[in-house]
Amino acid sequence: MATIARRRSGATTRPIGIGARRVGRRGLFGLARIVSLIATIVVGLLLLGIALVVLEANRHNEIVNALLDAGRWLAQPFDNIFKPDGRKEQIAVNWGLAALVYAVAASFVAKLLRR
Repeated sequence: MATIARRRSGATTRPIGIGARRVGRRGLFGLARIVSLIATIVVGLLLLGIALVVLEANRHNEIVNALLDAGRWLAQPFDNIFKPDGRKEQIAVNWGLAALVYAVAASFVAKLLRR
């Protein structure tokens, strides 16, 4: 006695609702990929900002200025957590911490979505 209604298409038989579960699961996998992509972009911006500060990029350049502004905005919650002596070291440590936290948090969220 079958408790799940079944539909027959040719020689194969499968429970109704399997396709709906696949579609739902596919949607969550897609969302997990989007979360991972956004985290990759955020971490990349922060690491690029660190490199621009440490290598003393020209701050009068609009591209450099825009990248540093984006990095500053993303790392704002992590400002002044650590206070090393130099400005370069302070940005490298605090923005690096921000990049690490964003990467771990996004990995955790993506893993939850893939379940």
